[in-house]
Amino acid sequence: DPDSGDNGLLLYSLVNNQMNEFDIDENTGQIFTVSVAGKAGTFYLEVQAADQGTRRLTARTTVNVTVDSSSSNNIVVVVLNRKINVVERNIAEVKRVLEDKLAWNVYIVDVYSNEFERKARSSTDVTYVKIIAFDEANQEVTAEDVKRKLRDQKSNIEIELEKIFSASVTAAIEEAPADSATPEFIAMIVLSVLLACALIAFLVYVLFTIKRKRQYKQQYLVKQRAEIVEGIDNQCGTDKNGSLKCLEKLEHTNN
Repeated sequence: DPDSGDNGLLLYSLVNNQMNEFDIDENTGQIFTVSVAGKAGTFYLEVQAADQGTRRLTARTTVNVTVDSSSSNNIVVVVLNRKINVVERNIAEVKRVLEDKLAWNVYIVDVYSNEFERKARSSTDVTYVKIIAFDEANQEVTAEDVKRKLRDQKSNIEIELEKIFSASVTAAIEEAPADSATPEFIAMIVLSVLLACALIAFLVYVLFTIKRKRQYKQQYLVKQRAEIVEGIDNQCGTDKNGSLKCLEKLEHTNN
C-alpha cells in the first residue's frame, strides 16, 4: 500500500481460522504453524490485509500451505553470529543471499535463539535459521546436498552477509534438533513401564506367597513333631473316669 500514515499502515489477519492450525503476525503478515503435528496435505488460508484509515480498506488473498511430513528430514540449520533481533529485521535479505549463492529457492522455516528470556533477543550473539531448499522442479533438495553447497559457498555467503549487517559474519552449519517424541511413542514407553511394574509386583507377590506357605508348613511340621514327642514322653494319662493312671511299659515285647 503506497499510502502514508494510517492509510498505509497494514494489519494482517486470517479469515475463518477456526481450526487454529496457523497464526499470523498482524504487523508483518508472517504465517506460523501452531498445531499441524502429525498432519499432512494442503491447507487453504484466506489472508486479509486492512489499512487503518478512517474508511478502512481491505484486500484478501488465498495462501496455499502444503505440509509434507518428510520435510523435517531435509531441514538445515544455519548458525549466524548475530543477535536474533538483528537477523529478524534482515531476514528477507538473508533469504536473498542464500538463494543467490545456493541457486535454489530457499524457505525460512524458523528463526530462533537458545535463550528464551526477552532480554536475550538483544544480548545473545547466536541465531539459528532453519531452511529448506527446493529445486526448479519444486522438489526438496536433500539436506546433505544443501550442506555441501553451503560449505562450498561459505566464504561468498559470509561476504554478502557482511554487507547486510555491516559487520563480520560467520555462517556455520548445525544439525537440526531432533523432533520431540510422538504421543504414540510416549504412550508406548509409559505402557511398557506400567507393565514392567505390574510384572515385578506380581513376582514379588508370588515369592512372598511361596515363602509364607513354606514358613507355615515348617511351623506345622514342628508342631506335629512336638506333639508326637510329647505323646511319647508323657507315660501317664487319664482313664475313662478322669483319674490319672500311669502307663506301664512293656517289659516283655516277645510274649
